[in-house]
Amino acid sequence: MDYFEKRLDGEEKYKGVIVRVVLDRAELVNGSVVKREVVEHPGGVTILPVDDNGDCYMVRQFRYPFGRMMLEAPAGKLEYGEEPLACAVRELSEETGFTADELVDLGACCTSPGFSTEVLHVYLALGLHAGESHPEADEFLNLEKYSLTELSRMVMDGEIDDAKTIVAVLKAEKYLQTH
Repeated sequence: MDYFEKRLDGEEKYKGVIVRVVLDRAELVNGSVVKREVVEHPGGVTILPVDDNGDCYMVRQFRYPFGRMMLEAPAGKLEYGEEPLACAVRELSEETGFTADELVDLGACCTSPGFSTEVLHVYLALGLHAGESHPEADEFLNLEKYSLTELSRMVMDGEIDDAKTIVAVLKAEKYLQTH
């Protein structure tokens, strides 16, 4: 059975630098009318760079909403109209300094489908070539190296709790095991 919810109307509640928040009214299949908060987000990419030795490069940065440093796969926001692959190339270079011979598309994930339109495109970067990182002016991060086995253990032990990184590590691990 299809439980489609029909949007009746909506009102913009906030428009920020990255997101827009809308409060919609929607009709359910039983005729009830409910409110739905929607955070509109342009989406982004996350990239797991893996070198020829099987080492992965991660960034550790302070995340203001959580008030702590977090270990994450390099990632970034899509500019409006930007293709995910172009964004992945840009973010990989900005945050790590690497370029890659191959960017394997590992698929997309809806980060929080209950309230957000954000879709993250996940890539595996192979055939890495080192260069100088050039993070944005408001980005402060440390580049760290881990084996994929260690990252997988950290994900399973809850040491890594960033959703995009969890998805990237587990998808990359599965991809590399089967290819």
